[in-house]
Amino acid sequence: MSTTVSTPGQTVGPFFHYALPYPGDRDLVPPGSPGAVRLHGLVLDGDGAPVPDALVEIRQAGPDGVVPVVEGSLRRDGYTFTGWGRSSTDRTGRYTFSTLAPGAPSGEAAFFSVCVFARGLLHRLFTRAYLPAADDTLTADRLLASLSPERRATLIASGDEHGYRFDIRLQGEGETVFLEHDAGSRG
Repeated sequence: MSTTVSTPGQTVGPFFHYALPYPGDRDLVPPGSPGAVRLHGLVLDGDGAPVPDALVEIRQAGPDGVVPVVEGSLRRDGYTFTGWGRSSTDRTGRYTFSTLAPGAPSGEAAFFSVCVFARGLLHRLFTRAYLPAADDTLTADRLLASLSPERRATLIASGDEHGYRFDIRLQGEGETVFLEHDAGSRG
């Protein structure tokens, strides 16, 4: 009789800078194209220091509120919006995407689904970056309504002249709210 023994998880990095980035990975739409906005920010550790070797992925709805189901995200053709992108952080902890502002699915506020990989993490982290909106729109969202105002604030991007800024704090004061991922659900 054989026995299966669990083994501990392995950290997910920092090797991904050598294998996962690819040309155009952060450009869901070409910068400067009609409707293009920038989603950008910092990945910070518990001390507030930048994480220079993290990887951020987003999945999002298009402006119509529908998440595209399109093959070929790894080979961008320059015009098909796939709703998925990947950006590694630079040495100052910054990431950036050129994308479209997502529309709001029915009964929810508009958001980007965000996944973070970083050194020292046993598993990737999931969160959401909500677009800034009126309080009644944000509090009507089930997830946001379940959080205290202080925790809710960690999920709301701020608008700037180029689009949206969303900083991700991995732990400590102001830690971003992270979510459990149900493999059977979308977003």
